Amino acid sequence: MSIRTIITEPNKLLRQISKPVNSVGKEEKKLMDDMLETMYDANGIGLAAIQVGVPKRIIVMDISKDESKKEPRYFVNPVIKNKDPEKATYEEGCLSVPNQFAEIDRPSKCEVEYLDYNGEKKLLKADGLLATCIQHEMDHLEGILFIDYLSKLKRSMIIKKLSKKKSTAAIL
Repeated sequence: MSIRTIITEPNKLLRQISKPVNSVGKEEKKLMDDMLETMYDANGIGLAAIQVGVPKRIIVMDISKDESKKEPRYFVNPVIKNKDPEKATYEEGCLSVPNQFAEIDRPSKCEVEYLDYNGEKKLLKADGLLATCIQHEMDHLEGILFIDYLSKLKRSMIIKKLSKKKSTAAIL
């Protein structure tokens, strides 16, 4: 396993739509292992493959709070089957939008169909933080970031701030 570089906004790659995975093989398992290690290293709870520069429909997440009891989840080719009309609001952040947070309304529950780490077809009924995290990460597969739900003004202020940080980092 190895830690990969997380791409940060602004970056055209993050706006790309990810491609479906034909089958879960060695390459995909290695990618998922690397993604999980990268996510843990960055203190995140979810990561989409596009965030490490791989445009494949793969997501990893672990919303467990207990450091000693990790509960990694793997989603390959996830598809949301049902969304609850009732909304829930969570303060979201993103490893690709560092140090920026905003309250986002999303369906409070969802059902997602996906392939697991071993390529087995699964159906998961999710609510709460898990439902929010799944929807957030699945947005990445469509080239959508959580800041896209904000007003144009707020979004452009965040992107400006991130661009400034990137150009300052490039100089150093």
